[in-house]
Parts: sequence; C-alpha cells; structure tokens
Amino acid sequence: MGAREYLEGRKLAPANLGRVLVLGLGKSGRAVADYCLNLLGGRVEALAVATGAPGADAEAWAETARERGAVVMFDHEAIEGVYDLCIASPGISQFSDFYGSAQAAAAEVVSEVEFAWRESAADAKWVAVTGTNGKTTTTALIAHVLRHAGFDAAAVGNIGDTCIEAVAAGETEVYVAEVSSYQLASTRDFAPNAAVVLNITPDHVAWHRSHENYAAAKWKVLANLKRTPGAMAILVACDEEVRAAIRAAREAGGFPFPYAPVGTAAGVGGDMRAACGSANAAFRGAGGRLMVALGGEVSELVSVDDLQIKGSHNQANALAAASAALALGAPASLVAEGLLSFAPLEHRIEPAGSVAGVACYNDSKATNVDATLVALTAFLPARPVVLLGGRDKGTDLAPLVAACEESAAAVVCFGEARERFEAAFAGSRVLRVLGAPTMEAALDEALAVATPDEVVLLSPACASFDEFSCFEERGDVFKKLVAARAAAVRAGA
Repeated sequence: MGAREYLEGRKLAPANLGRVLVLGLGKSGRAVADYCLNLLGGRVEALAVATGAPGADAEAWAETARERGAVVMFDHEAIEGVYDLCIASPGISQFSDFYGSAQAAAAEVVSEVEFAWRESAADAKWVAVTGTNGKTTTTALIAHVLRHAGFDAAAVGNIGDTCIEAVAAGETEVYVAEVSSYQLASTRDFAPNAAVVLNITPDHVAWHRSHENYAAAKWKVLANLKRTPGAMAILVACDEEVRAAIRAAREAGGFPFPYAPVGTAAGVGGDMRAACGSANAAFRGAGGRLMVALGGEVSELVSVDDLQIKGSHNQANALAAASAALALGAPASLVAEGLLSFAPLEHRIEPAGSVAGVACYNDSKATNVDATLVALTAFLPARPVVLLGGRDKGTDLAPLVAACEESAAAVVCFGEARERFEAAFAGSRVLRVLGAPTMEAALDEALAVATPDEVVLLSPACASFDEFSCFEERGDVFKKLVAARAAAVRAGA
C-alpha cells in the first residue's frame, strides 16, 4: 500500500484500508464485516471472512455478503493470501494456529475495539473499563452517570452495541467500552481518555496460556494513555495485583500520565493520599461518604447507604465510575445524582423477590470464585445461604471455603461441580453443607433451611453450561423459580 494517508476528522483511520480479513463471525466479527462491506469498492479493496462451522444464520449472511463481493470461508484452518489488515474476533486466541496464520498473512492483526477506535471521530472521547470482575456494572454506571450529566454517552463493547456499530451510527460523544483481555490483547494504538482497571485475578488461562499473559493483556489498556491529552487512569488499589502495579510504577519513576487510585490495601475506606502521598484518590470517607480527590479538588458525593447497588465491591465500582466521569468534566453534583439513580444490573446481586420472608438474590454472573467472594460481603452483617455449583472451572476452592465460613449461614452445592465442592467443604465445622443435583433442587434446599428475614443467594462460582446455555439463562430461570415458589406460598396462605 505504500505510505499511508489518514482521513481527517478520525482518530487514526487510513484513507485506504486495502485488503481486509475478518477472523470469526460472532457478534463483533459480523459487525466489522458489515462495516467493511459498506466500504467495499472504496476504502476496502477486498474483503475476506474466515470462520468456523457454518450455521443456517451464518450461511444466509454469507450468501448476501458474497453477492456484494466478499469472500466467506467456513471451516477454515489456515489463512492463505496477503492482507493489509486483519480484525480478529475475541474468541480466537492470539496463541492459536489460526491466529498465527493470520499474523503471517496480514500486515497487522487488531481487535474490533482497536479498529473502532481508529475509525471514530477525532473529537470523540473513550472510557475503557477492564478487570476480571465488575466490568459490566462499572461500564453501565459510567455511561449512566455521564448521560445524567448531559453527555451523549453509550455503553459499548461487551454490553450494548459493539464498538464499531456505535461508531458507524455516529451518534455518540463518549464511548464507554467494556473491554476484555481478549480484545485488549490485539490492540496497538488504542488510547482512551480514561482507563479503568478494577482488578486482576486468575481467569481465562486456557485462552491466554498463562496468568502472566492474561495480566499483560489487561495492562495494555494503559499502553497509549500518555498520547491522549488530559487522559487519566483509574486504578482500584483494593486489588493486590493492581496495587503491585502502582507500586512498581512509583519505584520506576511514576506513570507517564495522571492516575487516581481507588482505596488502598486496607480496602475501599483507605485514602491513598495519606497512605503513600498520591496526588489523587477515591475512597469511602467519614460517615460512609464517597469521596474523590482529583487535581487538588475534593468532591464529596453520596452516602454508601443511599446507593442501590450494595457491597464494598460496588462502592469501589461507584468510586471508579465517579472518578472517570469527573475526569471527563462532569459536575460533581450531577455525578452524585447519577450514582443514586443507578439500579442493579440483571444477574449481578439482583433482587429476585422473596419467598415466605426469605429475600432471594440472583448473582448468576458470578462464574468464578473471586466474583462469589465479593458477593458474600454484600449482605453483612447478614449471613446468606449460598447456592454454589454448575460447571466447575477447577480453581482453588480454599479461599471460597474460608469466605463462606466467615460470611455464610449455609452452602448448597449443586450441578456438575457438586462433588468437588462438597469435598472442599467437608472439613468445615461452622457451616451447614447441603447438596442438590440441579439448581432448582438447590433453591428448594436453601429455602427449606433459611428463616424469614434471611437471604438466599445464587452466586455459583462456576460456569452455567452443565444446565444452561449461559449465565443469563441461569439467572432468568432462577428468578422464575423464585417467583413460582412465592406464588405457591401465597396460594397456600
């Protein structure tokens, strides 16, 4: 292609994209392919899509795409030909042979997030939110707060529209993107205006091959932050690995951009200004008030008791969201109002109704141990009866056992993971440990032992695929079961 020319008014969009290859035909892959189809014959010289096994929907899409001039290849194992740009779907590991063959064939391989950022308007603002747990809530909360403050903001990425769909629509001033390690692994120039790192705990090792690779992908969210004038990192220092990164940066002379740490090793109530002389900080202050200190200005926002989202982890999420909104120029008074009006998202410690006075909560999104550890603290001083199980991820259960002994009244182990979970809890002398074959049976066991005014919490610490297609289906079924049990109680009253 020779020396590249770039479009005026865009972040980093080449005038000529050349020969484009799209890997994968999932949600983001199809969105990218649709975007490029509209450019075929202009900025896109040729378009190829390489993906896995065909389905009826994919075949129908492929037929239309071929009619418009694209090449669509199913059951493809190795990439042939030469391409100027490859956009890879997040489901395809960068360590796979398929990805490797694309790297050999293309001048560069990037993620859909990277591609969308490049194509977006030069004056558009981006907030990137990553972390092992809490991304969706924090992303939605930032978008909500910014909209309340008068910004044309949209939650994109892993929630809402894909990034490229939102960019193509051209109706957004601030893109608040939930970005996974999969997507960040294939970023090159992505430079948001605010980057939020919530936590980094072991996950997705099969895709990344090691925890070190997983963490490195997460930290790429900060790689180009210094290129964006006024950009800020918001780092939740309650998390050990995030805190270690802050400490390492300080020892090396500091980050080349401003950052706001949320909490300290002591938790969300710690003020990093006092702990280690940080210029900025976000924390829970005296009287349970959320406080954000940025650029020498301290904003006292709301009481944690008035938030609709509960638990210390959600206090950290709220502080991270408030810090991002304030960094983008939202007035503190409107940030506070936005925090108060934000309701819990589905499947994330979501109130699911009550049965005979027992409050039930749906935390089906807790598909790993760390997420469940967080949920257990949301009800203190109450001790919930916790439903644990599903498809086992094989992670260490010792921290889960210890946390349940400290914070739960009983546990009900169910599904494919039941046997290993029951074995892990077998030595507990302080917990009542029950078992059930399915989630429905586990709910009935929990309701049988819970007393009025107690809590039953579905926070499985496992994937859902033994009984359900996804965590959303698992949560929806749980809510329907709770509603059915409540109706039965009322009918018999």
